[in-house]
Amino acid sequence: MEEEGTWEGCLFTWEEVGIRNGGRQGQEQWLVIDRKVYDVSKFSKRHPGGSRVISHYAGQDATVRAGKAVGGSALIHTSPTEIPFLYPQKSLLEDFRELRCTVEKMGLLRPDCFFFFLIFLHLLVLDAAAWLVVWYFGTSLVPFLAGMVFFTTAQIQMGWFQHDLGHCSVFRRPRWNHLLQTVVINMLKGLPASWWNHLHNQHHAKPNCFRKDPDLNMHPLLFSLGKTLSVQLGKQKKKFMPYNYQHKYFFLLAPLALVPFFQLSIFYFAIKRKKWLVSTASLSGKLQKCHCIHLHLPLVGTEGSCVYLPRYLESTWFIWVSQMNHIPMDIDYDKNEDWVSTQLHATCNVNQSVFNDWFTGHLNFQIEHHLFPTMPRHNYWKVAPLVKSLCGKHGIEYKSKTLLEAFADILHSLKDSGEHWLEAYLHG
Repeated sequence: MEEEGTWEGCLFTWEEVGIRNGGRQGQEQWLVIDRKVYDVSKFSKRHPGGSRVISHYAGQDATVRAGKAVGGSALIHTSPTEIPFLYPQKSLLEDFRELRCTVEKMGLLRPDCFFFFLIFLHLLVLDAAAWLVVWYFGTSLVPFLAGMVFFTTAQIQMGWFQHDLGHCSVFRRPRWNHLLQTVVINMLKGLPASWWNHLHNQHHAKPNCFRKDPDLNMHPLLFSLGKTLSVQLGKQKKKFMPYNYQHKYFFLLAPLALVPFFQLSIFYFAIKRKKWLVSTASLSGKLQKCHCIHLHLPLVGTEGSCVYLPRYLESTWFIWVSQMNHIPMDIDYDKNEDWVSTQLHATCNVNQSVFNDWFTGHLNFQIEHHLFPTMPRHNYWKVAPLVKSLCGKHGIEYKSKTLLEAFADILHSLKDSGEHWLEAYLHG
């Protein structure tokens, strides 16, 4: 592409920008930031969040999302007035920018290191208690169950903590966050940090957008999600599973499939991107298994049971918490909405309480988390009233519900999607 400035004064229509979406191999990728068009074809490979994160916005307006991240790309359009607005709610983006500035001035993006020290300390205590209970009280049923509870709770809390680290919200320096995240997720949980960041960054770029949000990859193998996709599956006469019963088998099958799904995803990631060092996760997995042997009892029968039982319990906990904010919301193909609307339409909250905050790792504030991904979790409740006011001003529903209602809405949404699939399958 030409160097910066060569295309000064040239005008492009949204149709011209839209076809540069990288849809075909070798095709250019353009995106719009502040009504200026950038060629990110080469820069996307160097993007710190991964090439797919920025490519998901190719051919679209990425003003809020990409912002300052494309300094190395070639500017090919610099007219600030003659290119038309892409969205009717442009004022929403302007108001969000003002809110973002307010949040920064209030210091809500600065982490409280003591808070996160207590988080880290409490999960270490839970982890140590898991085997100390069995070691001290013996191998009877009650100590074994208590050990399982402590171990599962420690593992899920480690997951929430590494999530904070992955978003660089624990320390001010990203390097420190990435370093501790590698220790927590690689060594204590047996998963590679690079793999998790690769998938999770895409989720935040396009939440609930089919083929762009990796969290929807189990569709349609196991579940049919959203009305549009369900009807499409039905009309195509696809029946990988009896989707009209998915609200009944979700609680059992979703956690059961999560661990092998993660393993296959890790292998695919390592092979495709030639990141052979992620195999170190296997070593950390072995270390974790040695840790679990402390909980091994004749009652269980095998060491494998000792490892996979808490994994299943952890997967159950993770699935319900991670999906309660997304499955009940809009699930569809990318509608090319502005970034703020995309986040708001794909997320909802669960009411604040001490238990809910701890149980979900503060992901009950999913709306605030998606709008401010680097904000430390202890500040979500402070910005929530400002976000709610922003939504009210622009007529966007700010959904917040009880924890049990959120869990029930998962099943209600799955039931509705299954019925849409069945109707299209029988009569489409």
